Amino acid sequence: MTCLLALPNSRPVYYTAVYASNLSSERVDLLADLINLHSMLDLDGNPWILGGDFNQIISPMEHSSMDVNTTDNLMYQLRDCFLQLGVFDLRYLGPQHTWTKNRPEDPIAKKLDRLLVNSSLVASLPHALATYLPPLISDHTPCLIDLAYQLPQAGTKPFKLQNYLTKHPSFAQHVYDAWLRAGSECLTLTQLCWKLKVIKRDLKQLNRENYSKIQERVSETYSLLQHVQVQALQNPSTTTFEAERDLHQRWLFLREIEESYFRQKSRINWLAEGDLNTTYFHRICQTRESLNAIRAFLTAAGDWITDPTLMSIHEVSHFTSILGPHYYTPPQITSHPYWFAELSSFQCSPVHAQQMVTVPTAEEIRGLYFMLNPIKLRDRMGLHRDFSRLPGKLLALK
Repeated sequence: MTCLLALPNSRPVYYTAVYASNLSSERVDLLADLINLHSMLDLDGNPWILGGDFNQIISPMEHSSMDVNTTDNLMYQLRDCFLQLGVFDLRYLGPQHTWTKNRPEDPIAKKLDRLLVNSSLVASLPHALATYLPPLISDHTPCLIDLAYQLPQAGTKPFKLQNYLTKHPSFAQHVYDAWLRAGSECLTLTQLCWKLKVIKRDLKQLNRENYSKIQERVSETYSLLQHVQVQALQNPSTTTFEAERDLHQRWLFLREIEESYFRQKSRINWLAEGDLNTTYFHRICQTRESLNAIRAFLTAAGDWITDPTLMSIHEVSHFTSILGPHYYTPPQITSHPYWFAELSSFQCSPVHAQQMVTVPTAEEIRGLYFMLNPIKLRDRMGLHRDFSRLPGKLLALK
């Protein structure tokens, strides 16, 4: 059964409820109907929610029995159908299994009930959340979807170097100036952290002045380009054609920056550069953000914490108890150094020991960089593209 849900201040959402047969031969007809429905309603470009009892798992991990450890044809069949439909499980709270056999002598649980969405639904309602409730009198768990769920707001986000910053003409000069401004020497880890903090501040400013709100910049530049092209056709002149050429080059450059931003955020490395799959990368970013966002914490007592303030307190207390309680005193090691030497008979040769303290040359560093993955190499070489302009201490550290 498929219906269209009209939501206030949002796009209409298609909702399809299914109840699959217990017989695998009859479930094939359901999968075929879903594929036809997907094509008929153009559900690639419209928000779609697909939920119900599919009476089939897609992975051995969705079966409670340890004897089920391989993927059979029926699992592949349902998984391939979801792939063709472009749907995936919405992030949910609650138990992993949604059905139980209710036989104490033969306890079995499976994930037969699912709530699936497509990328258009995540784009329209990025904070949607599903919750599987206790089954009570049924052998299936009911599913409650919250389309207006609000994610907890974090304080500050950690700094991350964006690959597109290396394409700025003065990127290397910014790094060089920030490194010298933080001091000419870097002999301790504290000094290195301070230098990196100064460089981070300059890179944030560089990103804010040139690439902030990159999607709006691309859209505005494209609108200006269209306006100038019309003027060039109405009044051909050297000035209008030069303006059109400059805007066209800027638009192409900003498109590359936009693609680089979403490419890095989506963590897709297998697509070749130049394809300009910005829409694809954007959808992957939205899906990853929806799946990776922390919406609640489950305590040891079985209670869910959804309040942002309580979640923050719980998180801090949890890691404090693991990493550094105030009452913890590290034990004093009083063993003799020879005791550690007797644990292993291996010792570095004098040649290897000398190589460990030898400062590498610029050619050795360059050769090591070129042995890395091309994408990672681009990230690093953008920061150190000109070794002759870097300070000697930085060269020794790298």
